[in-house]
Amino acid sequence: MKNALLLSFLFLCIINVYSQEVVLDTLQKRKQQANLAYTSLYKENSAMSYTSPGGEIGAPSKYVINGKLTTNYMVFAPVSLPIAFAVNPDFTVRVRKERSAGVRTPSFTLGGTFYVRLTEELKQYKYAQISFTHHSNGQDESALLSDGTINTKTGNFNTNDLTLAYNFGNFTNSLNGRANSIHHKVGLEWHKWFNYEPVLIGDYGFTRLNYDFSFRIYQNYSNKKGGWKKSIADDHTQTLEKEKWRFNAQLSYAVNQYTNHDLFAPKRRLNVEASANYSLPFMQNVFIMASVGYYGEDPYNIYFKDRYAFMRFGLSTTFTRYKVR
Repeated sequence: MKNALLLSFLFLCIINVYSQEVVLDTLQKRKQQANLAYTSLYKENSAMSYTSPGGEIGAPSKYVINGKLTTNYMVFAPVSLPIAFAVNPDFTVRVRKERSAGVRTPSFTLGGTFYVRLTEELKQYKYAQISFTHHSNGQDESALLSDGTINTKTGNFNTNDLTLAYNFGNFTNSLNGRANSIHHKVGLEWHKWFNYEPVLIGDYGFTRLNYDFSFRIYQNYSNKKGGWKKSIADDHTQTLEKEKWRFNAQLSYAVNQYTNHDLFAPKRRLNVEASANYSLPFMQNVFIMASVGYYGEDPYNIYFKDRYAFMRFGLSTTFTRYKVR
């Protein structure tokens, strides 16, 4: 009888230890899957590149073509940790409509971003990020001309900023072959702790409140005879999920002190832009783009004193959801 009780006790201990190991293994795998999924999410929510013939239509200067090239180099994204680090280069150029078709002052930014996953949920995701960015235009002449105006041809522009941001969003379940997602990003941008061109003092947005919004539509395609066809029913066998539409909106407002403008001066402090991006069925991560917006402070380096409403048309691209399941 004693031997039987002892064997039963040992058996229960073994089962208990095994169950705990299974639970711990399951939790570890779930966290690893979340880390991998969030790394893809960080890239999908990154800024878009574009190529735009005619550039910012409505700007004081006329352009032949404008372009922005930006990406995320995921340097550190271990599957075992809820953090990641990316290097973020960004090149923006505006080819001026003149005989030499010159670029003059290209806008170059280079920085890095740390990401921290705040939840394991993907359909209701949350993460934080902190970024440091250097912004300059490659010029080294005085930023001021002898008459006191800004030297937009060869004038030096440089600034550095730290940005803290909180990101959250959600994905809907697929219905009739379509799914949606919504992304929000709320951030604070701060320049004054770092080096900057002195001419910016009193006339530049050193402290900005930023808000980004994105609404995306994904289309499912089924693998049928003759190639991939749009799927109305939810067929999860050999289904291609592709991002079809992306609607973006960005709003930024400077809250630091200006020499000639109070806090309620949106014509100088406000930058806002909205864009619609449509991807044709034969495209992968490329969209046809149309944007409208207003710059109270032109973000193109030494042109910061320009303010105007604009339109932009062309092609855009970024990391998108394009996968077979």
